[in-house]
Amino acid sequence: MNTQPNNPLHGITLENLLQHLVHYYGWTELGRRINIRCFTYDPSIKSSLTFLRKTPWARAKVEELYLESLRTIEQKSTIYESTTPKKGTVL
Repeated sequence: MNTQPNNPLHGITLENLLQHLVHYYGWTELGRRINIRCFTYDPSIKSSLTFLRKTPWARAKVEELYLESLRTIEQKSTIYESTTPKKGTVL
């Protein structure tokens, strides 16, 4: 099997990626960040997948936003971990 250790999108389907973005941002914010009709007018996973599979520039923007959201989540997690007292720590 061909592994791609340096590709953060390896193994993630476009559908899963899109579901993550909709869950994380919601359709309104997603349409604001990437102004394409499938996000702003009667949005659905199915219509968005159809469009994104046929439109490389839009898919690239969605993939970049996905990676940005993961970095944001990771940063928030790091900040939370650094400010949360460790178990057994006396304050």
